[in-house]
Amino acid sequence: MSKPILVSGIQPSGRLHIGNYLGALKNFVDLQNSGKYSCYFFLADLHSLTEYPANAGEQKKRILELTADFLAAGLDPKKSLIYQHSQIPAHAELTWILSSIAPEGDLRRMTQYKDKSARGEEANAGLLFYPILMAADILIYDAKFVPVGNDQDQHLELTRTLARKFNSKFGKTFVEPQGLHTATPRVMSLKDPTKKMSKSQPETCLFLDDSPAEIEKKIKSATTDSGSAVRYDQKEKPGISNLLDIYCGVTGKTVPQAIKESKGKNYGAFKQAVAAAVVKHLAPFRTRKRELMTHNAKLKMVLAAGSARAAKVANVKIAEVKRAIGIAL
Repeated sequence: MSKPILVSGIQPSGRLHIGNYLGALKNFVDLQNSGKYSCYFFLADLHSLTEYPANAGEQKKRILELTADFLAAGLDPKKSLIYQHSQIPAHAELTWILSSIAPEGDLRRMTQYKDKSARGEEANAGLLFYPILMAADILIYDAKFVPVGNDQDQHLELTRTLARKFNSKFGKTFVEPQGLHTATPRVMSLKDPTKKMSKSQPETCLFLDDSPAEIEKKIKSATTDSGSAVRYDQKEKPGISNLLDIYCGVTGKTVPQAIKESKGKNYGAFKQAVAAAVVKHLAPFRTRKRELMTHNAKLKMVLAAGSARAAKVANVKIAEVKRAIGIAL
């Protein structure tokens, strides 16, 4: 019996930080190594076009760097399908087809588009269609599971809605995917622990390829809270709680275990322990990534091979879709 398909992706939008790693990439590796799923992990470069980088050269660099991040973190092309979704035209074709049954009002209510519009910023049409492309990314492979955080539930629900509407109108064609909510911490800014960590503020986040000295400096200067006891309380002690999440994320320890270890330590000593744990955990990743980034040809081969395999699956599905709606003569 074949394993259920699991699909997820990350945008090549710049250097990954510890929040990206603990919230997604580390989880990808764990899901791959669980042996429970047929894993499809993609570089969401079409999604990243809603916010262009400085130039084409920078975009290519980001794609190769994210490929290196995938491999350095432990994703294995022999165990998972790793691909660049812009190289598979069926994604864009299915996006257009699904747009014909996607209510415009639902798209305008999507948080990402709504928040940008509310700030008075001009939102491009790509951002409006973003959730439909995300739905296509999932439905084109008959994915049964999609690892998501709570902030992505809205997008997944639209995907499920579109699958139901299409199946009702044109006959059973798509698998209705389920969200896979795994225990992953929501890593916050080191300077303002009430906001998510963001690469747009590099001094407030820990990049995966930061040097040990940079990691130690950033954690040492991280915002903490009043008092001196190391305890978990996101409302009253968001700074320490954030550092506890990071520490537990890289050590595999539970929050109670980390608090017990830190009993009698002041904030300074606790920060040193967090920094040491992060440096130790990311050391193999940094070494592997440096080596991989010297072999661009290898990275391109991994993407090309994975994209070719994914395209075969996607092409079968888009042909089925076209037959269902009557445009395959």
